[in-house]
Amino acid sequence: MKRKPDGRRARFNYGGLERVIHEKARLGILTAIVAEPHGIAFNDLKELCGLTDGNLSRHLKTLVDAELIAAERDSDAGRPQSIYRLTRVGRARFLEYLAELERVVADAAPARPATSRRRQRPRTGGAGA
Repeated sequence: MKRKPDGRRARFNYGGLERVIHEKARLGILTAIVAEPHGIAFNDLKELCGLTDGNLSRHLKTLVDAELIAAERDSDAGRPQSIYRLTRVGRARFLEYLAELERVVADAAPARPATSRRRQRPRTGGAGA
C-alpha cells in the first residue's frame, strides 16, 4: 500500500551532511580534534584515526583548505610538530553536521525492528515451539 506524501518536500535530502566532513577519515579527524580544544598533534591524530602519514596529510589539507581546521607549528622537546585545532567556523559547521546526523538517526528510529527496542524472552520448548 502506497503512502500519500505528507507535504514535506525532500524530507530525506539531508543537505547538512557536508561531503567534506562526511568522508569517514575526515569525520574521525574532526571528532578527534573537537575533543581536544587546545589542539592535537599530527602523530596523535595518526594514531587515533589509524591513518598513514600520507593519508592523514591529504585529509588535513582538505580540512584546512575548507577552513574547518587550522594548523600551527610548535615544538615538543626541540622537535617541530604540527598542532591542529578547529576554527570558529569549523566548530559551527561541525556542530551543524552533528545536528543533521541526529536528524538522520531520528528519522530512521521507527525502522528499527521491535526486537532491537526491547529484549524478547527466549522461547521454551514444548508443543508448537
